[in-house]
Amino acid sequence: MRNLHRAGILLSSFLLSPHVLAAAGVADNFRLTDHQGVSHELYYLSDMKAVVLLAQGNGCDASRQAVTTVQALQGKYESQGVTFLAINSNLSDSLQAVGKEATQAGIKLPIMLDGTQLVGESLNLVSNGEVLVLNPKGWKIAYRGDASGVAGAIDAVMAGKPAPAATAAKGCAIKMPERDKRSAHANISYEKEVAPILMDKCVVCHRQGGIGPWQMTNYDMIRGFSPMIREVVRTQRMPPWHADPHYGVFSNDRGLSPAQAKTLVHWIEAGSPRGAGADPLLSQKKDWPKWELGEPDLVIELPPFTTPATGTIPYQNIKLDNPLDHDVWVRAVDFLPGQRAVLHHIIASAGGETRGNISLNNYVPGAQPLQVPKDNGILLPAKSKLHFQVHYTPNGQVLTDVTRMGLYFMKEPPKYNFRSMIFVNAKLKIPPNTKYHVEKAERKFDQDAVIFSLHPHAHFRGKSSSFVAHYPDGREETLINIPTYDFNWQSTYDLAKPLTVPAGTRVVYTQVFDNSVQNKANPDPNREVTWGEQTWEEMVFGVIRYRNVKEDQKQPKSSEPNQAELFSDMPNT
Repeated sequence: MRNLHRAGILLSSFLLSPHVLAAAGVADNFRLTDHQGVSHELYYLSDMKAVVLLAQGNGCDASRQAVTTVQALQGKYESQGVTFLAINSNLSDSLQAVGKEATQAGIKLPIMLDGTQLVGESLNLVSNGEVLVLNPKGWKIAYRGDASGVAGAIDAVMAGKPAPAATAAKGCAIKMPERDKRSAHANISYEKEVAPILMDKCVVCHRQGGIGPWQMTNYDMIRGFSPMIREVVRTQRMPPWHADPHYGVFSNDRGLSPAQAKTLVHWIEAGSPRGAGADPLLSQKKDWPKWELGEPDLVIELPPFTTPATGTIPYQNIKLDNPLDHDVWVRAVDFLPGQRAVLHHIIASAGGETRGNISLNNYVPGAQPLQVPKDNGILLPAKSKLHFQVHYTPNGQVLTDVTRMGLYFMKEPPKYNFRSMIFVNAKLKIPPNTKYHVEKAERKFDQDAVIFSLHPHAHFRGKSSSFVAHYPDGREETLINIPTYDFNWQSTYDLAKPLTVPAGTRVVYTQVFDNSVQNKANPDPNREVTWGEQTWEEMVFGVIRYRNVKEDQKQPKSSEPNQAELFSDMPNT
């Protein structure tokens, strides 16, 4: 929820400005992912003395020569607080091609991929081989030109003096089709192009009763918030989808396509023109269903809990009776929070008196209902106990939460048992004042299996996550890369096409942490951080939902289930 509050602050500052685009000679904030899957946000580098950006293009001699010059400077200036990055805005250069170019040309710089060209357009990049030197104090472009002038520009910025005059960079022209027809962006249709994107990707949260901090009710609201929309699209904060598009395809992808991002940003940069036609936002449905999947077959209401305005709230471990006197198979699980502002997470499971060993579903910010894949199900035994681990975080108000869990049943028993593989590293230790700290956990499939979804979990210091499969034949496959982990939006990523993996496949879950002052969500960058349940502590906790290939005739039926789908799958740590 912190991002939602910060959004309001950002909005205020934007609405005070009469301009959408940054002032001339000032670099707007952006976020891009480099050729090695690492995310870079420009304004995160505000603690640097200077930032050097090199326009890189595959097969361009001028670009390669500039890389040689800039990398030599990197060896001299990096230890003095200067960051060096490359940016590739060529539409023809794929991730694989950029990686190959980096290897062949000896490029050590992170090469950020600007697939939409929105960053290159706003920086007015003209040719590959061109270099910019930015001053983080105000983000003024202190120098633009040939690599030969970069050293002098860095020295000037660090000394607080005017940078040398810009020089003409001789390089390979960057083709930017949209920049060449910028005047036509005023013709982008709000009715037919912009509003449909908002209704498809945004209105589900930005509506009455939704979790968004403001409602997309009409054109006037959109125009007023346009500067913020441009900002959060360019920094990839909204819509809340964090999977790297280069790895995996996901059925619940709520992110913008490159074309959608360009349409929104170009329309806003053209002044957010209303144009002709009706306002589709005025005709959107007003009565959203209470339950996204319709009325559940069974609703379990958790006992009321009142959160104090401040302080630490211990985890609430709740045990309730399953009221059913017969076994059922569950096809979907959803949660209806009473107070989203203070409900941090719920882990729901079923089992015996002492613990739940059948995973039902988890609730976290941004969670979507769990819909079990076809021919799979989760057994809920008759008269079993329902176990809930509930975590609340105070938000300055005294609030009473009554959350409900909705269960949807199958008419017939399924072929397969829907399972959970848990990844845990409880021995993590994150040093203080560290921007990039890596921890790992791994598991191995002992049978042929079909993977359906992946879910990473960390707390406020989480920076990025990935799951990589190591197959018995020596191959490696990145199942998902999440360059920007956001604690406020903890998604489960559902594979569009389930992945079959052979027995012996080892999966490595990597979680990167940012325990520095540059991490604005960091509770305390000066402390060493270890495992813990509270949000100022940390976790390396990942989940893969899967089924075994061969198990269809061996489903447990007792009221005291013998399968161990959640915590008994957890390795000893």
